[in-house]
Amino acid sequence: MTGVRMDKWLWAARFFKTRSLAARACELGRIECNGQQAKASREVRVGDLLRVKNEAGEFQLEVRLLSDIRGPAAVAQTLYLESEASRESRLKLAEERKAMPHFEALREGRPSKRDRRELDRFRGRA
Repeated sequence: MTGVRMDKWLWAARFFKTRSLAARACELGRIECNGQQAKASREVRVGDLLRVKNEAGEFQLEVRLLSDIRGPAAVAQTLYLESEASRESRLKLAEERKAMPHFEALREGRPSKRDRRELDRFRGRA
């Protein structure tokens, strides 16, 4: 096998849950291959340098193996080699996200008895 479609390889390497999501990322310009925007139909070859942007962060990696079959995560991680700078920046961003305060979404409808008590305490009424 000399090459695999970009969307198929990204799906097999577990960067995206479906091939259609991988193809959509290519359309939106979130995938670069050797410094150029990649189309979903572009062939990935061993040694290509990819930049992948998804919800997990931005990955800079080198293609090590080709596969068009989605397997276990342990096998998928052998398909590429991520650069140290990429790994460090992703971990730093993850720590920053974790440190940010998490706000609970507002509930729909009327406040419960517990919510009412909290509101009263907040307003200094009780």
